[in-house]
Amino acid sequence: MEKTNEQKLFSALSLCRRAAKLTMGFDAVVETAYAGRAALVLLAADVSEGTAKRMRRSCEDLVPCLQMPLTQEDLIPVTRHRVGTFAVTDENLAKLCEQYLEQQKEDNE
Repeated sequence: MEKTNEQKLFSALSLCRRAAKLTMGFDAVVETAYAGRAALVLLAADVSEGTAKRMRRSCEDLVPCLQMPLTQEDLIPVTRHRVGTFAVTDENLAKLCEQYLEQQKEDNE
């Protein structure tokens, strides 16, 4: 049985966490992006509109900021608590996450 793109993205985020390449929480993510260490910023599907807008504005011209199909509840096994904003700090892991997000987008079209 083949994994869905959501499951693959979840696995990729779990790998980022285990490799200590995942920053979580709004302020920490913004700080990581400003410091130039973020390769990709991800937002949970159920993050508030205001948070999403502020994060996109903060990341503008610095790092790509993408919305995931996974909710904060879906991500609790990875994060240990409800978190809506993430920064992937490794280029290769960021590309992996982007790849699964692109595939997810294509599958939904």
